[in-house]
Amino acid sequence: MNVKIKIRLSGKWLLEHTGDDVSPIEVLGDFLQGVLGDRFSVDERSFNEIVLVVNSSAISQEVLESSVKEEFKTRYGNEGAEALSFDFSKAEDKTDARAEESNSTTGEGYSIEPLGKIATSEEKTDETEGAKAIADIIALFHEEQEDDKAEESKECKEEAEAKAETDPAKECMDDICALVGAVEFKELAKELYSVAPILAENKTYDTVHQAYLFSINDGHGYTTYLENLATLIDALKIRRMAKSFKVVEEKLNFASEQAMMSLNKTLSNGSPSSCKILSIDICECMNKLNAPEFRAFIMRLPSLMDRFIFTFKVPFVDKEVLSKIHNALSDILFVRTMSFPPLTNEEIKQFAQSEIQKYGFRMSKNAWAGIEKRVVEEKRDGRFYGLNTVKKIVRELLYKKQLDNAKRGKNDLLISKKDTYAICDDDSVELSGYEMLDRMVGASGLRDKINEIISQIELSRMDAKVQAPCIHMRFLGSPGTGKTTVARIIGKILKEKGVLRVGNFFEYAGRDFCGRFVGETAPKTAGICRDAYGSVLFIDEAYSLYKGNESSADYGREALDTLIAEMENHRSDMVVIMAGYTDEMNTLMEGNAGLASRMPYVIEFPNFTREQLYEIYVSMIEGRFKYDSDLLPAVKEYFLNLSDSIINAKDFSNARFVRNLFERTWAKSAMRCQLANQKTIFVTKADFERASCEKEFSGMMEKKKSKIGF
Repeated sequence: MNVKIKIRLSGKWLLEHTGDDVSPIEVLGDFLQGVLGDRFSVDERSFNEIVLVVNSSAISQEVLESSVKEEFKTRYGNEGAEALSFDFSKAEDKTDARAEESNSTTGEGYSIEPLGKIATSEEKTDETEGAKAIADIIALFHEEQEDDKAEESKECKEEAEAKAETDPAKECMDDICALVGAVEFKELAKELYSVAPILAENKTYDTVHQAYLFSINDGHGYTTYLENLATLIDALKIRRMAKSFKVVEEKLNFASEQAMMSLNKTLSNGSPSSCKILSIDICECMNKLNAPEFRAFIMRLPSLMDRFIFTFKVPFVDKEVLSKIHNALSDILFVRTMSFPPLTNEEIKQFAQSEIQKYGFRMSKNAWAGIEKRVVEEKRDGRFYGLNTVKKIVRELLYKKQLDNAKRGKNDLLISKKDTYAICDDDSVELSGYEMLDRMVGASGLRDKINEIISQIELSRMDAKVQAPCIHMRFLGSPGTGKTTVARIIGKILKEKGVLRVGNFFEYAGRDFCGRFVGETAPKTAGICRDAYGSVLFIDEAYSLYKGNESSADYGREALDTLIAEMENHRSDMVVIMAGYTDEMNTLMEGNAGLASRMPYVIEFPNFTREQLYEIYVSMIEGRFKYDSDLLPAVKEYFLNLSDSIINAKDFSNARFVRNLFERTWAKSAMRCQLANQKTIFVTKADFERASCEKEFSGMMEKKKSKIGF
């Protein structure tokens, strides 16, 4: 008798595995083929279901169901086994002839004996023997899979070893070509690889570049490039490189005795029989290229060419400055210059994926969104160190993924969107921009102003006859008055309205745009703006870019000029919001008329009133901690009695002051509860009084006037 077996996978569970390299339904089909061989036929198949016809003597219902569930539990955990459902029914007369004959047929790759049959009142099945047989077949199936993998791995290894023995330079070239970005470095490698046979034929290896100039920022793979260069030069037999420690990195800084001692020691210890790459960071000398001590140092190097290949490192600077550095070095040395721009988002994605694959994990199709969000978070404060930061993100992601695997009792190597969002900051409150604005204390006056700005922008977008205005803004006010928060909200609203295509938020201080060396500022500023295309670029203390003089030693003017050009070129695709004290921001606008005309929208943020400061404190504690009934009256009394001199002081930090006091209060509560072995934090009036008595919060209340009489 033939039996029709319908095996279905849960649609909800399948959605979580849409990014798998091999779909679960294919896994199921391969497993059934391995277990049953030719003893079944497929009647129907879809993305979540397989219907097969099996002779009742081929396998029992219970054994087949348990074996399939065990396989899915091994691969996907308990969720995989629970996603399966089975339906057994009698097959129609038009059963597959191949299934009918399966009782006496041997599968092509397996020798399978009957495993018992589905029990009826006339037929009894030995379930124990059937289970043992199916277990043996499953073990054989897995064993052959492992053998295939081992054989494939062995062949790959042998192929790689043979390749390395025949052409180690080719292997090195493959590694270099696999690097992310580094276009000019790859061009150099290809050039050396192609010219090496001619150099060998003519015995003119010493005509190769004597030195290399790298224009590259920290964290963008400089040491990796040097190690690859050393390996390639050695493999091409251009120079005989040291077997270990092929690269030594030093700094040239005539003002640092320690740096000069270290550099001179390295130079004196070089050996002609074991060449090294000596990297010299010349950042501190970029303004002293014509100084006698710099020229004297460069003059020493040609005599040491038999011991070292010299590389010089400077930050990523503009082409004009890099050309001057090249010319200063090439007066004496044969120099090859390479420039390494900051990584694009696509290059960061490519590098992150390669790092994840290196550890044996893989990413689902939509997993990148969370990593991209985390990269944006890392860039927000202006301290992003390229590949090093990406490596850190990947390590954190993989650790948390494995920790989650350990908790669930499985080893899932697929990185999902949920996994990548788990390493991002928790700002997942699903509120619209206007809802967020309504929740702000003291924002009632801002809503009308923001509505006016948004309406004008929307109108200009709808009417082609109306010239689209610059959408850049100025926020004026003291610290802690909500400028940063409102900037985030405006960015969210503009994204919701379709004005901004990306809607990310980048926050920098004014001086973050300034480089440390000549030529570094313009590309640094342009790179920050490039990240913010389609988003909001918020610049706090923007007035620090202009100090009211024309000093050439100040890179703020250069940053401001680059920023203005970017604001004009991307006037409708990026919102630049400059924020700071009212007087200083007015000075900044007066110092550059072009800047003022490009920032037509101005929003003023007054200091919070005493009542609003109290409301902010209440909003911080509500829903976060339990507190006693005496707490809020004491808090209210404290804020209502803040002195006028404090409230009106230019450096009073408003909401920031409240947040600091709140955090100090619950820190006192946490310590008290910990000492009392209480697991839940409970805030008391006494905790607040202890916090408010500390130096930065005390002495701020109005003195009570003495009453006349007794």
